Amino acid sequence: MNTLKIRDLVVGEGAPKIIVPIVGKTMQQILDKADELKYYTYDVVEWRVDFYEHALDIGKVLEVAGALRAALGETPILFTFRTAREGGEQSISPENYTALNKAVAESGYVDLIDVEIFAGEELVRENIANIHAAGVAVVGSNHEFEKTPDKADLLYRLRKMQDMGADIPKIAVMPQSKADVITLLDATQEMYTKYADRPIITMSMGPAGVISRLSGEAFGSAMTFGAVGQVSAPGQIPVERLRNALQTLHTSC
Repeated sequence: MNTLKIRDLVVGEGAPKIIVPIVGKTMQQILDKADELKYYTYDVVEWRVDFYEHALDIGKVLEVAGALRAALGETPILFTFRTAREGGEQSISPENYTALNKAVAESGYVDLIDVEIFAGEELVRENIANIHAAGVAVVGSNHEFEKTPDKADLLYRLRKMQDMGADIPKIAVMPQSKADVITLLDATQEMYTKYADRPIITMSMGPAGVISRLSGEAFGSAMTFGAVGQVSAPGQIPVERLRNALQTLHTSC
């Protein structure tokens, strides 16, 4: 499997890399959180722009993105507009989604952009092409907040993301039982060992799925999400506790 280098960060080797979300509603809240993150150890910041009050105004989004880049220095930034369809805070038209991702990619302020991989094949291919043309990497994502698909479906979705050109396929699902968590982990290890030629991210959400956020190195998930304060998805672990657990598992593995 190939690794992916984002600035000085190599994704796909060693312990899973920690992504910390910023979910502020105003520019000041977003920059205050960026300042607070100076006191924590993590690898990537995800700006969940769908929480931002002016997320549909490209000019204002670019203003915040520039200020965020200045505040975070060389820390890699993942830009994500999570649509309401996949559990996000706002709806957005396909045209505006594409224009927003393209403008942010071309700004040079971010390093990765999330693209929801089942938003329609033509739309997704256009987004991925635009983002790659700007020299930015793509996290191809899919979220199930009601269930965990069966193993074959999970593998289909992850392989579809890879086939469509996502640099990092990512899937998050909701377990209804411990068996569902095992299904997710089993699909992860099979994707990792048989099909993946690039880093992947998988997680089982909620309290039952916490083990999936810790055990990525054992099963093949290259990144995980930790929280500093407010979470962006159910089951995220405070970043310091997460880092300690990942390091313990890394040393043991």
